[in-house]
Amino acid sequence: MTFVPALHSEWLKIRTLCSLLGTLLALFAATTAFSALASADPADPAEAAEGSGSGFDPLFTALSGVMPGQIAAIAFGAMAVSAEFRSGALRLSLAAVPRRGRWFAAKLTAVAVPVLAVGPVTALASLVVARAGLGEAADGLTVAQQARGVVGCGIYLTLMALLAAGLAALLRSGVGALSLLIPFILVVSFVIGDAAGGAVAYLPDRAGQVALHASYEGPLGPWSGLAVTALWTAAVILAGGWRLRHRDA
Repeated sequence: MTFVPALHSEWLKIRTLCSLLGTLLALFAATTAFSALASADPADPAEAAEGSGSGFDPLFTALSGVMPGQIAAIAFGAMAVSAEFRSGALRLSLAAVPRRGRWFAAKLTAVAVPVLAVGPVTALASLVVARAGLGEAADGLTVAQQARGVVGCGIYLTLMALLAAGLAALLRSGVGALSLLIPFILVVSFVIGDAAGGAVAYLPDRAGQVALHASYEGPLGPWSGLAVTALWTAAVILAGGWRLRHRDA
């Protein structure tokens, strides 16, 4: 089977699994809701605007719902791959597509495209809702900053979903992938990472999230930060592909 039919087959699997479609809906709902809550926190717009000189970032506040929302993107990537390791489904997939690299590429593409489609829409909705809450505090945001935040958010969520997919292939377990990634993002990156000095900027989540800031300091910018996240993702995908090639289905 060539790549296009293989991709069509993998897309049909994702489209017919309600749990996977539910994670994309959760991604939109959680990100938008938490962004709205975060933007409502500064009760006085003038106070928030005054805080902009002391670390307040209206773009990051508007897109801060990505922090909890990305868990849904991670779950989507991990579940899409781990479903193949249940009930001998991978044997059937590889019987149809004997070239494992081609099958894995089709699976990853089927994971990336929906998240890449939903991610910017989610970011745009979060930005619109949050700007209404922030009021005058968001007036300083330029069109270029907001466009970069929306596009960067979509790319970041896609990379995190692919990172989870690669890790699920490496561990042959969606639960294992989620058990590693979610505590890493919620605990290691924000608690242990703060004590790691400049190295924290190169963690996959921290690096990619630079694109969500209107202003930024440190060694990485928005696009170089996303490039670092892409390198982490590529490394994990290569490891997952190697495991797939050298392990019986």
